[in-house]
Parts: sequence; structure tokens; C-alpha cells
Amino acid sequence: MTRPFKETIFTLTTGPVNCYPAVLQALGRPVLYDYDPGFLKTYARVAEKLMAAMQTAKPPVILQGEPVLGLEAAAASVVSPDDVVLNLASGVYGDGYRYWLEPRCRDYLEIRTPFNEAINPADVAAMLEQRPDITVVAVCHHDTPSGTINPVAEIGALVAATKAVLIVDAVSSFGGMEILPNAAKADIFVTGPNKCLGCPPGLSFVAISEKGWAKIKANPRAPKGSILSILDWEHAWRPDQPFPFTPSVAEINGLEAALDLYLAEGPQAVWERHARTAAACRAGIRAMGLMLWAASEDIASPTATAVALPAGIDETQLRRIMHDDYGVMISSGRGETLNKLVRIGHMGPTAQPIYALTAVAALGAALNKLTAGCCDIGAGAAAVMATIDAA
Repeated sequence: MTRPFKETIFTLTTGPVNCYPAVLQALGRPVLYDYDPGFLKTYARVAEKLMAAMQTAKPPVILQGEPVLGLEAAAASVVSPDDVVLNLASGVYGDGYRYWLEPRCRDYLEIRTPFNEAINPADVAAMLEQRPDITVVAVCHHDTPSGTINPVAEIGALVAATKAVLIVDAVSSFGGMEILPNAAKADIFVTGPNKCLGCPPGLSFVAISEKGWAKIKANPRAPKGSILSILDWEHAWRPDQPFPFTPSVAEINGLEAALDLYLAEGPQAVWERHARTAAACRAGIRAMGLMLWAASEDIASPTATAVALPAGIDETQLRRIMHDDYGVMISSGRGETLNKLVRIGHMGPTAQPIYALTAVAALGAALNKLTAGCCDIGAGAAAVMATIDAA
């Protein structure tokens, strides 16, 4: 049988996401020499807009690579051989951060939860009291392979009362929900534009507190003259300072367009749009007869909906049917959640409630082709629209 869709019509993934049209247009601007006066002004202007979006007192560092670079650079810059590190592992990405933390520190500690639950701040408080020698705490805010959210603000308040610095992975949450470096009391806050800001993958942002900068500058192992160096880029936003190496000129142009959209719409409005889309999607999933992966809807992400797979369903086959028969691409699980769930992204331009209808209908139809009609697509669609109408 010839499938009608050879190319994706709807990219409803958890990243990379589709870009806003204005971002795509900006990516097509002339690529200026990095020391062209015009680009130097652009870079400084973008840094100031990023500072406004992230609500920081100083411009965040922009690293020239997708946010995995920012996360590894944070570990390399902060952690020294004298450090005692506490990693909070509630999902695949939080758990995986240990591979950059553990080899660099004196003592590695961990709090783990099942990968459909969230970290309990009481457990963090108890560990900090038990081990007052902890100097670094790391947490993933939205662990995308599970679609779950950790209570970073509560955790940040606990860590801020100690000598430890807090590293926050906000890659798939910043710009799509209320998570900001200062409010979370994050000392190293890592994110990027390729999720909720609707840009292609290519840049990292690292917002750093005074406490965070002091920790990095006191670490003799913090990279310099390296792709991982945060220190080298501290002042690169200033037109009178050199770039450590060639910045991604086109990506900076695209970022400016994304920040303009975000600031013009207003952060609160953007967050609400993401939340409405996720709420509609979750309502449709439940009404269709499926289960959410998150143990509680209270910790389900506004930027991604993780759907538990019915027994015996192969996610690769399921997603292939969704793509080939309906032109819809969604994401698989990762690591420990692979073949246990699928993920529907609500990020950037696809954080529009009507996209929830497309996702729910395509998922239900594909599952019905693999089962004896396990999904009530009509009920799912009705629940999506009722949620949209009630907003």
C-alpha cells in the first residue's frame, strides 16, 4: 500500500520543533562578518533582549552550540575535584547528567524517583541537612523523556540557604512556562531557543548568579580556550570585547526574531498558550481511553504530553503509522522510557490548542489500526474542543 504522506505535515515533537516564520525569515538575512559594526550592534542588542526575556540583571552567556553544550559546559565550569555533588534524578536527562558530574567531583550523591514522578523537596532538605558539605546541586526542571516537572522554586529556596550552588536544566521549559533564573534561585540556569522559543537548535543560554560566577572563577578546572568555556564568553556581548571564536551569525539573527515575538506577545500570554494546549491534549488523551505517563497531572508538563503506551504496542510502528498515514510526527521515549510512552510536544509555534486535536486524532487512529479499536477518537476530539471552548 502506498502511503499518502512521504513528508511530515505536522511536526508535534518535543524538539527540534518547527520554527516561527519570522525566525525562518531572519535566518535568511545576510551573514555578516562577526566584527562588522552592524553585527556587533546586533549581538549586543540580542544579549539585552535575552536579558529582558530571562529577567536577569546581567546578560546571560550565549554559547555557540545547542543546549547540550550549555549543560556540559556548566558541569565542567562549576564542578571541581573538591566538590560534593547532589544530583536529582527523576528522569532520563536528570539521571544522565551524572556522566558529566560524577567524574569531576570528590563525592557524588543522588536522590532518585521513579521516572513518572517528581523530586520531593523534603528529601532534598533532608539530604542537605545530612550532608552540609554539599557544594553543588543539579536538577532538570522538565525531564522531557517523561513529560514531568520538578518543583525547582522550592528546591532552589532550600539550596540558596546553603553554601551550595544550584544548576538548573531548563532547556525544554524556559519560554513555555513560568520558570526564570532569579525566581528559581538558580545559580547556573541552562536553556536554549530550540524548544519553546521556536528556533532551530544551535545556541545555548547560561544565566549565572553572582554566587555562580564566584564558584566558576574559583574553580581551577573551569575550561578556558575551549568550546566548553563559559568564562571566555562572559563579556562577549560587549561590542568592545572580542569573540572567543566565530559566533553563529545566522542563529543570532534567528534568535532576535524569536525574542521579539516572545516579548511582544508577553511571557505570561505565551505561558498561558502553552498551558491551554497541553490541557486540551491531556483531556483528549484521557477521554480517548489512554493514560498519561505522569503519576499525577499536577506534575505533567505544559510543553509536552507523555502518553503511556498500551501493552504490546511498538512505539516505532505506532509513530510510523502516524507519520505515513496522517503526516504527523511525534516523539518517542528515551532511555528508560523508550517503548513505554510517546510524547506530543507543545512548544513554540505548535503551542496552539487546535494542534492538540490533530495530535489526539492521529494518535487514536494509529492505535486503532494496531489494536481492536482501543481508542474512542470521537470522545477524545470532543474533550479537546470542550477544553478549548472552556478556556
